[in-house]
Amino acid sequence: LLCPPLSVADNNAKHHTDLMSTTQLIMRRGQSFSIHLKFKEPFNPGVHNLVFTATLGNIPDKIRGTKCVFGIPDFVKRAPNAKAIWKAELSPDQKGRNVVVNITPPADAPVGKYSLFLNYLGEDKKLGHFPLIFNPWCTDDSVYMENEEKIQEYVLNERGVIFKGSGNYISPMFWDYGQFEDDMVEIALTLLYVSPEHLTNPMKDEAARYNPIYVSRIISRMINSDEDRGVLKGQWEGPYIGGMSPTHWSGSYPILKRWYNIGCHPVKFGQCWVFAGVMCSVMRALGIPCRVITNYESAHDCDKNLTIDVYHADWGVKEIPSPDSIWTFHVWCEGWMKRPDLSPEFDGWQVLDPTPQELSGGVHRCGPAPVKAILNGNTDLDYDVPFVFAEVNADCNDYLVWIMCKTISTDSRRVGQNISTKSVGSNKRWDITSHYKHTEGQAHRIKYVSSPVVSAAVSMYWIFYTVLQVLGEAFVYRPVFVEMTFENPVSETLRDCTITLSGSELTKEEEEEIRFRVTVSFYPRKAGKKTLMADFDCSVFKNIKKSIPITVQKYNLF
Repeated sequence: LLCPPLSVADNNAKHHTDLMSTTQLIMRRGQSFSIHLKFKEPFNPGVHNLVFTATLGNIPDKIRGTKCVFGIPDFVKRAPNAKAIWKAELSPDQKGRNVVVNITPPADAPVGKYSLFLNYLGEDKKLGHFPLIFNPWCTDDSVYMENEEKIQEYVLNERGVIFKGSGNYISPMFWDYGQFEDDMVEIALTLLYVSPEHLTNPMKDEAARYNPIYVSRIISRMINSDEDRGVLKGQWEGPYIGGMSPTHWSGSYPILKRWYNIGCHPVKFGQCWVFAGVMCSVMRALGIPCRVITNYESAHDCDKNLTIDVYHADWGVKEIPSPDSIWTFHVWCEGWMKRPDLSPEFDGWQVLDPTPQELSGGVHRCGPAPVKAILNGNTDLDYDVPFVFAEVNADCNDYLVWIMCKTISTDSRRVGQNISTKSVGSNKRWDITSHYKHTEGQAHRIKYVSSPVVSAAVSMYWIFYTVLQVLGEAFVYRPVFVEMTFENPVSETLRDCTITLSGSELTKEEEEEIRFRVTVSFYPRKAGKKTLMADFDCSVFKNIKKSIPITVQKYNLF
């Protein structure tokens, strides 16, 4: 028996993972993949058996669903309570010594790093190893999404928009999710393997990974680093010593790759939109549909009474501090999955928030909280529904502290404004406030700007006078030249100028120049529609961003 290498190109293309790797087999559960076997003599399934074994982890177990023995013909005896049953079938019209076998992992198989073995005539062969991830195209998978256009947006789209600013001055920021970058699936799975759940009980953890509810809760805690070896360290005001300002980041891959390369130690620093952007990348890399949500006038209800209470002191009375607060905006994720632990009406979008705010199960994480439960006020449901409900629906109470507290005013409309996400198939803002709360009063007027505002006049000037253009066509593995032209709006010399382009950094200092031009080059690794983002920093300004769409073509020598 000869076992050629697993067919990567064909299988990955069928599983929508061809953009993730051209050398590593990456499979989705609930969908078959093909292996090619070559025998020394014609194979006869009626005479000899092919016995396959799929294993996950160091101590795989049939009852837990992390090990399955199956065959052609499938005469394997299994325990009645065995989980996650794989199957193998011969491709039709197989004859002779060359045989194609279709192997199907079950739609409820735990995700992770699998090994596949074959026994034939008492001879054991290791066929290979591969990651197995969720499958939104599979009707039996808990993350199944019926609409193909939405799958393209929430699983396969690397280019995103995250909304910042304020409720009446909404500012879109382009974000590169980068879920198809090198090693992204490996990095996403590493996040699971270094989690406290896995380190404490690896067998239990691996078995529980059949469930996207469990996996998403792990990811939510592991994006922040408050209790574990998570990806990002949060910091909400400067100076940002020993790391990057949160406003520096334009994408997830540089953060995740740095975390991976430095031994899974936290990268400094992040705030809510960075935490959410990174989590969205990990979710999409693992096959769970995900999108980023911005809530304006977002409440932080610390005492869990579903109100934001502010106490004003009268003369001679000590003011009572309140732990509650309202943020100008807050950003979280939504993941798409079924909720078999609840009722079917709560299937669909679930709020997941990796920003460390309050404890959930003893650690800083939030969700998954069904959006439909938040809308209808089902605050008794898992997970963390009351906290998210308060973020979008809390009443704001003002009290006058004297001999006793007296209510001055109550505002039930302030919190939860202009809840926003990127539209499917375009960069336009989609207002989904009605998904979270029922209509109260009149709509608020929204003013748009075309790029993130860092400091009003200067930033808008830079948006107008910053030019980013591609010089010529772009081809895979060929140098692409990009020209950036800047005009200095102030008389001060700009020093320590740094331009960051898709992870490549160029430092240049210009003396006493009002306008200067920089040309840099890079080598695209994959074809398709991409977004190039440039970030400019100097001694006077920080985080001036510009983006431009680029279509990268395949390069043909002939």
